[in-house]
Amino acid sequence: MVKKVLLALTAASFVLAAVAPPAAAQHGGPPAVLSVRQQADVVHRITAKRLETLLPRLMRETGIDMWVVSCNEDNLDPIFETMVPLGNWNPITQVLVLFDRGPGKGVERLNVSRTDTQGLFQNAWDAGAFDQKKGEGQWEALGRVVRERDPKRIGLNEGEVQWAAGALTTVLKKRIAEAVGPKYAARFVSAEPLVTLWAETLLDDEVEHMERAAALSRSIIADMLSSRIITVGQTTADDLRWYYWQRVHDLGLRVSFSPFVSIRGRSPKDVEKWGKDDKIIRPGDVLHCDVGLKYMRWNSDHQEMAYVLRPGENDAPEGLKKLMAECNRLQDIYCGEFKAGLTGDEILGRVLGRARETGVPGPRVYSHSLGYFLHEPGPLIGLPWEQVHNAGRGEVRLVPMSAFTAEMSVTGLFPEWGVEFRVPLEQDILFDGQKAFFLAGRQTAFHLVR
Repeated sequence: MVKKVLLALTAASFVLAAVAPPAAAQHGGPPAVLSVRQQADVVHRITAKRLETLLPRLMRETGIDMWVVSCNEDNLDPIFETMVPLGNWNPITQVLVLFDRGPGKGVERLNVSRTDTQGLFQNAWDAGAFDQKKGEGQWEALGRVVRERDPKRIGLNEGEVQWAAGALTTVLKKRIAEAVGPKYAARFVSAEPLVTLWAETLLDDEVEHMERAAALSRSIIADMLSSRIITVGQTTADDLRWYYWQRVHDLGLRVSFSPFVSIRGRSPKDVEKWGKDDKIIRPGDVLHCDVGLKYMRWNSDHQEMAYVLRPGENDAPEGLKKLMAECNRLQDIYCGEFKAGLTGDEILGRVLGRARETGVPGPRVYSHSLGYFLHEPGPLIGLPWEQVHNAGRGEVRLVPMSAFTAEMSVTGLFPEWGVEFRVPLEQDILFDGQKAFFLAGRQTAFHLVR
């Protein structure tokens, strides 16, 4: 059971000062961000621990005793990037070999390339000797490494379901096959099951950083969807999109995808008044964002909503508040249906069945795993256009210590406007094997813009 790390939106748990601009700092600002050097140290420590403790179990569970990960300098395999130091220079052709020596003996980690893996892998090729025409070539070294270990099943990153498992190019596979010879090429298998487990399974040590990524993003959202940033009658949704992106950039981080901010709803009377193409944020508007950032190697993904108060208003309309409460109830049902071993399709069916039984209006679930990647590689729990069965990804089974987005919506009557209205929310969660819980909280009330 992982011990949940509660992160306040302060810098208390980090000794560095926040790198947010002064204006943000005056309002509390986002949680502090580690320096690049500290981030590199954290990633190195966690990567070493994953390779030492997690990888042996996963290789045995999937029956793959050798895993060859190969890619090129400017076309890196996404799984390769989870195994090397942060921001590492990886020149020319990369070849990593992981060999399970058997129970109690651990996994041998070999580097057959020019890359400095800073102790994470043992060098198995003397590139310097080759350069002086005194040693074997890179592919000759790979052939030797394989023959000396005589693996039974050699996993290559060729996937049909998970994009993260399918990065091996045709040319590199051909060269690997030539290097190891027909005997061992006949032992090639897809490493997709191993890739899936490797990429979706988190260590306890990683949960704090997943939560920090979520807290950072939610802090920027709270600032973005406020009167500190929005000038009603002037600011546009596109201004907010660029604000989020710039704030993430100013923190020295990257967005995990292109941010989306929109005027999600406007009363029919106001549409008639301002015109259907008006992009300026007005009183009575409902705002929506879908944004995320990447902190070190861990992604966040959030959807939150705001209401722009009209003169004399102190809160969002009751109809909107009730719909958000129903979406929160759907999130609770969703978290309650997480059971290890269930497929994404099974979880989807259970959540929607329970929601309909209890009267949640217009429930829709389109949740995905989260962590090293934005949408993979764990079980897919619905798509906006498919609420029953998602072949392939919907058949992946849930495992402990995996993160997801509680991404869903409800659709019901908004009586103040006399229309059906959809309220979507998305927050990051972790399933620790026993229960699912929110990372850095969730939205239960509209952000209010005065």
